[in-house]
Amino acid sequence: MHRLLVVASIAALSTAAPANAQDMADVEIRAEQVAPGVAVLFGRGGNIGVSHGEDGTILIDDQYAPLTERIQAAIADLGASPARFVVNTHWHGDHTGGNENLAEDGATIVAHDNVRIRLAEGGEIRGNAIAPRPDALPVITYDTGMTFHVNGDTVDVIYLGGGHTDGDSVVFWREANVLHMGDLFFHEFGWPFIDVDSGGNALQLLTSLDLAIAMIDEETAVIPGHGPMATRADLVAYRTMLSMGIDRVRALHDEGRSLEEAIAAKPVEGINLHPNLFSQDDDFVTAVFGSLDGHGHTH
Repeated sequence: MHRLLVVASIAALSTAAPANAQDMADVEIRAEQVAPGVAVLFGRGGNIGVSHGEDGTILIDDQYAPLTERIQAAIADLGASPARFVVNTHWHGDHTGGNENLAEDGATIVAHDNVRIRLAEGGEIRGNAIAPRPDALPVITYDTGMTFHVNGDTVDVIYLGGGHTDGDSVVFWREANVLHMGDLFFHEFGWPFIDVDSGGNALQLLTSLDLAIAMIDEETAVIPGHGPMATRADLVAYRTMLSMGIDRVRALHDEGRSLEEAIAAKPVEGINLHPNLFSQDDDFVTAVFGSLDGHGHTH
């Protein structure tokens, strides 16, 4: 099941751009209760966290627009009310595609300052032009984070500095002991996609992972941006893999090798825990080189 979930999501990750209804016709939304009042929805695109209870429903990300009705039905099946708030972990379309629909239905969109800027301006992801989305903009933004006091829990939305993009947030349910990592964590996907064009940086990603790991314990349920549910140990293993890969690429970079020479040297071959899925060895080497060169920019 988990393997199928990962493979089925790869197409949605290819551009992180808006998808059409035909592409989504066969997508099913599967709910998994993670803790009392906390669930995760798996479908196409980023995993959706759900806080539900007497104070209302908060969604963490919202996948693609053609899936909104199915997502709303899955929320209702949990016994939850319609979304009151939506928190976007970052600006990519596989995490924000439902913003317009949910805002029209009354939800308040919340995100980091940089998410609003990038949704407003548009940009480019993996060579694909992304148009501005004025109707998708968060109406509440933050710099370092904010806290929801809802449904018997204290839910912290925390900006750790980015890494995947320049606007990545994590969400931590203190009492339920659940952490939603957004795309700072791709579980069972191998190398992550580091969106240097959106201010992502491999070195900052390591820093953000260290901060997240320090926040949690062995009992924490970890919701990754993509892939099945995980644990702190899974997150540590992922961080170790990235660190090994970055160190090997950095050694070539420090020797003065060009990107082409570094790719040809295959420095990260054999490190990837889940090879041949979304982001290949060459993609990772390229992203690390760009990070070491200071490529990408933040707002």
